[in-house]
Amino acid sequence: MTGLNRGASLLALTMVLGAAPAIAQEAPAAADVNGGLEDIVVTAQKRAENVQQVPIAISAVSTEYLQSRDISSIDQLGSIAPNMKIDRAPSNKTISQIAIRGSVTINPSITWEPAVGMYVDGVYIAKAQGSIFDIADLERVEVLRGPQGTLYGRNTLAGAVNLVTKKPSGELGGQVEATYGNFDGWKLKGVLDLPAMGIFSAKVSGQIQKRDGVIDIVGNPHGITDTNDIDSQSFMVQLRAEPTDNLTFDYAYDYSNFNQRPDYAQLYQVNLNGGPADIFDPNSANYSGLPLAQFANKERQTKGSIDADVFEKTRTQGHALTASLDLGDATLKSITSYRKLRFHDNLDLDGSPLAIARTERDVKYHQFSQELQVSGSALDDNLKYVAGLYYFKDHSETKNPQSYFYGAQDFVSNYGSHTEAWAAYAQVDYNLTDRLVLVGGLRYNHEEKDISRYYAMNGGAPFIDVGYGDIPKAKYNNLSPAATVRYELTDRINVYARYARGYKSGGFNGETSSVGAPTAECPSGALELCDPYKPEKVDSYEIGFKSRLLDNKLQLNIAGFWDEHKDIQLAVFTAQGAASSIVRNAGAARIRGIELEAIVRPADFFTFNTSFSILDAKYKSFIEFGQEVADNRAFPHTPKYTASLGADWRVAEGDWGRFNLISDLNYVSKYYTYPYAIDVNFPSEQTAKTTMSQGRTIVNLRGVVSEIPLAGVEAQVSLWVRNLLKEDNPSNFIDFGPGFGGLTVAYYPDPRTYGITAGIKF
Repeated sequence: MTGLNRGASLLALTMVLGAAPAIAQEAPAAADVNGGLEDIVVTAQKRAENVQQVPIAISAVSTEYLQSRDISSIDQLGSIAPNMKIDRAPSNKTISQIAIRGSVTINPSITWEPAVGMYVDGVYIAKAQGSIFDIADLERVEVLRGPQGTLYGRNTLAGAVNLVTKKPSGELGGQVEATYGNFDGWKLKGVLDLPAMGIFSAKVSGQIQKRDGVIDIVGNPHGITDTNDIDSQSFMVQLRAEPTDNLTFDYAYDYSNFNQRPDYAQLYQVNLNGGPADIFDPNSANYSGLPLAQFANKERQTKGSIDADVFEKTRTQGHALTASLDLGDATLKSITSYRKLRFHDNLDLDGSPLAIARTERDVKYHQFSQELQVSGSALDDNLKYVAGLYYFKDHSETKNPQSYFYGAQDFVSNYGSHTEAWAAYAQVDYNLTDRLVLVGGLRYNHEEKDISRYYAMNGGAPFIDVGYGDIPKAKYNNLSPAATVRYELTDRINVYARYARGYKSGGFNGETSSVGAPTAECPSGALELCDPYKPEKVDSYEIGFKSRLLDNKLQLNIAGFWDEHKDIQLAVFTAQGAASSIVRNAGAARIRGIELEAIVRPADFFTFNTSFSILDAKYKSFIEFGQEVADNRAFPHTPKYTASLGADWRVAEGDWGRFNLISDLNYVSKYYTYPYAIDVNFPSEQTAKTTMSQGRTIVNLRGVVSEIPLAGVEAQVSLWVRNLLKEDNPSNFIDFGPGFGGLTVAYYPDPRTYGITAGIKF
């Protein structure tokens, strides 16, 4: 059965069931005293609220949901919210590519900003590089869809993802878990919560994971026998101090280390265009003598041959200190954080035993942020407010050597950046009546950016040599307002209408290889550097319906949105000179869609959740080389349909424990991966159809025997399988373009994996 046919079957099943995935997917066994759905409390608006009362399209999953599916990393969250797609960036396993409602940052260069903000316990994770890391003990995950610029700031143009960890409880407890699966994969995970000592309590959690590569490598001169493996270690230390009843200090240190082989760049096709620029076509006058086409294959491979010493090494560390002072009607909070990243990879980007394309990135990055926040209520609790000040600073350096055509073209490509940003924000909720609530908010952002760039070829004089301060800093100011009206039709049903402004930062094309005659503003002649791309802005209009029905056994939420984007940022990959991507402000776009989510719990032993979304994206203006091409350009990573189904069935229960069957299905329709022309006039032109994914249907199953009494502790055993149907459509691509012989490489989802997990809780 093809992925497309499976997707059609899924859509038909969704229509028959008449529902769609839950805005707040409760724990599998979570219930109130009447056997209905349990409420989830979120902090999406910087204060604790029932997720059903928050007038935002938000999906939230609880501890039990995450643990039952063994979710501990962001790349495993793609199915929990409609109109959200999470992929690993091409060739990398620790770089996320998150798309929400048609907005995404394709290239993960450290100088660029993501479209979706990610937060761990309120701390902003600023870059896509290193954003896939493990957290062993999550309390919940919140996905906010749509612009969140007022409370969260820049670079939340598409939405925000909040990862919230469990805090120390001050009571002795914990769990230990071991997993073994195919490809000789194993994982050890543990959590230890220590008893309080005076005003202090502490918790330690972590995991170690290893797995052989899923792609066998033959004939490698460096002795590499496989790739797409896993080798990671992570842990978190949390300390809590409560010197008084109303003052709490929470400190957390997290560490993640990956030392593994990257995702395999499978040579998908060459000689695509058959034009005069095809250097791999033996019939072409430009033929280079490289027999590359014989290694191309569009079917998923389990064996390959590469010539480089490929690796991906990522180390992230973070410190966070949160202080909270409860003053009764108001709470003061301070969040201080420092994070650093060391990332180093070496990639064979042609997927063959020939030395055609090799790149390396050695990245050093650190960031500091400080947030001061006050929240509370007044006027007999009819007015709720939150306000704050925010400061952020980061610094990055990347060494990016590249080699092509057996070393005939060797490039030194280095770039770095500085960012400094300030913000002030406030939001007020006012109960105009018992059922009508008005919400208004505003955030002011100011930021400054600087850039450095060095670019040379074959040991010669540099084409670009720009140091910090050589060109004027890029400076941006922005106001992000939001306004919402929420009305309770009944105690269990409410509707809302929302307007919000989203803002994604502008900046420099740090990877650029575009040079030109020196000018007063650009002494090195680096044209793209001297003309920073503009911020992207979106005006979003959203209406929503949230409900609990059938005696609290059904939760049904619906959201519709209409987004108007201005100066939309699109990354264009160029294979001219040193391979790089540049960001261009293409013009304007309209993106609209509908999202449905539902959870139904007809009995206390069965919970079903489902979601379905439709996305319609259209360029209103797309200027490329002075020409209007809006009607013939693709939206990257914007599937028209996404859907998911999930079920948790408690099959049996007794003194011996309980047995649950858990299933999840995630469907994504076809999508383009580059903003290129859909239809072309000549075969030598670059087309988005070359790198269009047919979509995917991923099915995961899990059988769990839990709450097994064992010598005074509670044991659990589960059998699981991921990607049951062996989905083998490519999920991502790199298209080198006609100037590079139409060389295209593809990246595939992990194959079917299965195994057993056993553990104890105490």
